[in-house]
Amino acid sequence: MSSLTHFDAQGQAHMVDVGAKPATHRIAVAEGRIVMQPATLAIIQSGTAKKGDVLGIARIAGIMAAKKTSDLIPLCHPLALTRVAVEFDLLPDVSAVRCLATVETVGPTGVEMEALTAVQVALLTVYDMCKAVDKLMVMEGMRVVEKRGGKSGSFVA
Repeated sequence: MSSLTHFDAQGQAHMVDVGAKPATHRIAVAEGRIVMQPATLAIIQSGTAKKGDVLGIARIAGIMAAKKTSDLIPLCHPLALTRVAVEFDLLPDVSAVRCLATVETVGPTGVEMEALTAVQVALLTVYDMCKAVDKLMVMEGMRVVEKRGGKSGSFVA
């Protein structure tokens, strides 16, 4: 395993210098899901939530979150994102909503953190919009499922 790059030789946290790295096309895909009561999933599916279009609002929240990742995670670089896509799948067999976020850039560093942040905030938004009817919702399984570009190459979970 390689060493952690956010620490210098003295063990102090620092922002990694990516200035000499070439700009390449980078893609990251992350996923997660929120498990809920079947009645809550039915409300989302039918579009009858009192606060409005749950998945539409959550999609916008995820996109906005990806763009703000460097404001939330201290050592992340601000990036010019070229694409953010947030998708949802309803999973009635497990009474859950799955979120998949795809983030792209052309730059010297990857976009895994932006994809993970998009998923987390999108699912938090689902929770916020549905908490009046279901306080037992659980977010789980957040992970990077694919990464392409850069020196370390491709990764698929």
